[in-house]
Parts: sequence; C-alpha cells; structure tokens
Amino acid sequence: MTSLLARRAHALTQRRCCLHVSARVRHEAEDRSSTQTTTTTTHFGFKTVPREMKESLVRGVFSSVASKYDVMNDAMSMGIHRLWKDHFLRKMAPPPGAKLLDVAGGTGDIAQRFLQYQDAVNHDSRSSVHLVDINPEMLQEGERRFAASKWALDDRLSFTVGNAENLDFIDSNSFDVYTISFGIRNCTNPDRVVSEAFRVLKPGGRFMCLEFSRVENPLLAALYDAHSFHVIPALGGLIANDRSSYEYLVESIRRFPAQDDFAQIIRDAGFTTIGKGYENLTFGTVAIHSGYKF
Repeated sequence: MTSLLARRAHALTQRRCCLHVSARVRHEAEDRSSTQTTTTTTHFGFKTVPREMKESLVRGVFSSVASKYDVMNDAMSMGIHRLWKDHFLRKMAPPPGAKLLDVAGGTGDIAQRFLQYQDAVNHDSRSSVHLVDINPEMLQEGERRFAASKWALDDRLSFTVGNAENLDFIDSNSFDVYTISFGIRNCTNPDRVVSEAFRVLKPGGRFMCLEFSRVENPLLAALYDAHSFHVIPALGGLIANDRSSYEYLVESIRRFPAQDDFAQIIRDAGFTTIGKGYENLTFGTVAIHSGYKF
C-alpha cells in the first residue's frame, strides 16, 4: 500500500513538473513573439507597418510628390521654409573648399544655397556637393535644377541614389559637412542615419539637420495642428493631386522625436554638441540640430 502511494505521489510530481515546464516554454514563446513584433514593425505616419516595408512606402510618397515638391513647400509654409534654409546656411558658415554631403538632398535647394554662399561670401570655386537621395524622381528634380548651372559645368556637383542608413559607397572620413534637411524623419532608423553621418565626416566635420519639430506653447501648438492636419492635406490634394501623401508627411512629423530626444541620439552617435545641441525656429515648428566630430 505504501509503495502504491509512493508511486502515485511520484507520478503526480512528474506531471506537475511537466506542466510547469510546458507553461514556462509557452511564456517564453509568447515573450519571443512579443519581442519580434516590437522589433519587426515601425511607423509609417500613424500606421504600424512591417519594418522592411517602410522604405518602399516612403519612396512611393516622394515619387508621387517630386514634381510638385518645391511648389508645395512654398504653399505649406507660406514661403517661410526659404527663410529657415537661408538661416541654416548662415549658421553652417562653411569654410572655403568645403566638401558637403547633402543627404535626402532631393531637389537641391540646400546644395544650391551652399554653393551660392561659397561664391558670394568666400569667393570660392573649389567647394563641392554630393547629393544623395533614396528617391530617383526627387534626385532628377535636383539634376534639372543644376543642369545649366556653372557648378555643374565646373564638375562641383554629383548625384547618387542611396539610402541614408547605409552609405557604403562613401569612404569614411571624407566630408567636411553633412546635411539632411526635412528628410531624417522619413527614415526607418534615424539613429543609423546619424551613425553613418559620423562615419563619413572628417575629424572636425559637422553634422547639421533641419527638421520639423515640436511647438511647446499649447495655444500655438493647437493652431499648428489645425494647419497641419486640415490645410496641408487639402493643399496637397489641390496642388499635387495627392492628399494622402501629405497626410503621411504631417503624421510623420508627429512621430519624430522631440528636440531634446533627437539631440541625445546625435550625442549617442559620438558627436559633440554645443549647449543643448539645437536651435528652435518659428516657435519650434522646425529645429536646427548640430554636432561636431571631434
């Protein structure tokens, strides 16, 4: 009798152990599934999409809006984007002979301002720009802009279709200035973009980013949201015949890190920032971020 009870107790213990192991394995599988979901999805505006899809979705947006991109910038910002970009160049104050890598350079407005600055301020004919954009249609707009320019004739411009997260076609320590203007929020992994910027810059080189940001004043933020979510998509439908692409562009602004958070991403990549690392323009509608490779 005692032996029979012992065998039953042993069997019960084994069953409990099996149930415990089974539950643990199930929980571990659920944890792995949860982690996998977290790491393999990302945002596309307010939508959640597979990480590997975002690049093609963003490319589709800019293929659609490329021909009207500059016109829409004027309409959306009432021309203020021109003042932001002019200030961006004055803040950069590039030295004579500087080599600029303009990533997400698109239609070339930053590159044009850079070369104009070098001509007018530094009387420089040696500086050059390499424009990189993941979207061929946007880059073609830039090539058209410069086709008959003296800078193209002097071979001071080059254009490459490429991904800001993987600039494997560019040597390390090869550029004096790296700029990305209204482009980094569309990238799947902004931290990788900043790390690649650090790699390709020469020691002493400068990273500069002009990007939409957060308006902190509640009243102004409410007005800005009303303009963003109602006026801008309507303009996109009217001017570019593409409301949905401009809805995405507005949503992407809201998903981008706030000023202090992005400044920390820049520092984490190895850059040295001065002060808080950024300057707000137009109440924080956009911000200029800057870091040095020392």
